[in-house]
Amino acid sequence: MKETGYGLSRGLTIGFDAAEKRIRETLKEQGFGILTEIDVQRTLKDKIGAEMKRYKILGACNPKFAQKALATETEIGLMMPCNVIVYEGDDGAVHVSAIDPLAAMGAIGIDALKPHAAEVREKLKNAILAV
Repeated sequence: MKETGYGLSRGLTIGFDAAEKRIRETLKEQGFGILTEIDVQRTLKDKIGAEMKRYKILGACNPKFAQKALATETEIGLMMPCNVIVYEGDDGAVHVSAIDPLAAMGAIGIDALKPHAAEVREKLKNAILAV
């Protein structure tokens, strides 16, 4: 597990489709649903003709924690959902990464959000490690 200061990331030895399927399963096990999905490779190809390796952004949400965060700060929705990415790296490996909620909440500066962010971080970390 690599921590970038704003995300949690892991290189995998499985293919893209298997990684995407598995991260969806492990996120569900941690109480997350996928609210949004962006196929970046297809979008860039369709919109501007750009070629790139496979890259998907999954907008993951744990309703319990979303409700707690919104009850604490109404505009926290600007930082939601938690983005999780699956992509083919230049090294040929497939990677799965998630936003670090503690880093995101640190930008907000509301101490009451930190305990919730820490719990969400742990769940995202568990999901990535379980892929």
